[in-house]
Amino acid sequence: MNGLTQALLIPDWPAPASVNACVTTRAGGVSLPPYDTFNLGDHVGDDPRAVAENRRRLSEPFGIRPAWLRQLHGVVVADADPSIVAEADASWTATPGIACTAMTADCLPVLFCDRAGTRVAAAHAGWRGLAGGVLEATLDRLALPAEDVLVWLGPAIGPRAFEVGLEVRDAFTSTHPQASEAFVAGERAGKLMADIYALARIRLAARGVTAVHGGGFCTVSDPRFFSYRRTPHGGRFASLVWLAPL
Repeated sequence: MNGLTQALLIPDWPAPASVNACVTTRAGGVSLPPYDTFNLGDHVGDDPRAVAENRRRLSEPFGIRPAWLRQLHGVVVADADPSIVAEADASWTATPGIACTAMTADCLPVLFCDRAGTRVAAAHAGWRGLAGGVLEATLDRLALPAEDVLVWLGPAIGPRAFEVGLEVRDAFTSTHPQASEAFVAGERAGKLMADIYALARIRLAARGVTAVHGGGFCTVSDPRFFSYRRTPHGGRFASLVWLAPL
């Protein structure tokens, strides 16, 4: 168990003591290549027994019950419920011991809490969900004043690796013109390089949320994390946030 806990990434945000969070890496599990070793995705072709063991190893040390989602690149926000697998791209809870969970492998995981440490949420934000408003939908479900919200941006594809088409820029600038600042010309004609961290910050700021931490990772170049662009048939890592069990 020490190998797993030592491999975890702990968010560097000023969350209150009642809020815990972590991000898994590829280390500490039992999955075989190309899912080596700590794959948590049960939809990528890995041995279900290995995924179940990896999930057990994640839950037991913290005494938590993760609420897993079937993510659809949409904007649905579910009540975090470990007894079901909701079709949603974000979840929230005010119940201690239940972990809101986002699985990614290049998309942006976003963790939320309030300054009082009474509510938490996690969102999976690919560019479609981000442009569609999954972060705003999560804020709506939290129902908190913007100044009370803390956000942490987890490991995602970096701006030097995220090549997109012009339609991606248009999807963001149609509602937030300032989002044009998050795109620069790519090396290939008709392509742009996008900064998904900047896009998230712009959309959060538009809702008055400015206490945003994290960012600066690149899952494509950082071998600690699974990356769909680097290894399309690989696994998924998870970002979790929870209120300390009572």
